[in-house]
Amino acid sequence: MQWVRQTNLDDDNTDKQSTTDTDKKKDDATMGEKMALDSAENYLSFMGFSRKGLIDQLEFEGYTTKEATYAVDNCGADWKEQAVRVAKNYLDTMPFSKKELIDQLEFEGFTSEEAEYGVEQAYR
Repeated sequence: MQWVRQTNLDDDNTDKQSTTDTDKKKDDATMGEKMALDSAENYLSFMGFSRKGLIDQLEFEGYTTKEATYAVDNCGADWKEQAVRVAKNYLDTMPFSKKELIDQLEFEGFTSEEAEYGVEQAYR
C-alpha cells in the first residue's frame, strides 16, 4: 500500500492521492481485466462506442462480462462525447433526420440522454 502525506486539501497532494487510488485499483485488477481495458482503450482511440456497445464488443472478443464491465468503467470514456462522435460519423456517410439518428444511437446502446445530446451536438 502506498501512502501519500496530505497537509493541505488545497495543495497538489490531493492529486497524488487520487492518482495513488487509481493506481491501486489498476493494481488490483486481474490480468483479464487489464487486457480488456487495453482493448477498450484501443477501440476508443479510433472509433466511437456506447458503453453497452463496447461491453458487447469486448464480450464478443471473449472477455467475460466482469472483465468487459471493468474495462468500460475504467477507460475514462465520456459516453455523451462518444455519442457525438458516432452521430457525426453517421452524418458524414448518409443523411438522417434527428429522430432517425437518435433512434439509431439508442439501437447501438446509447441512453436516450446520450443519444439526444450526441445528435444535438452533431447537428451544430
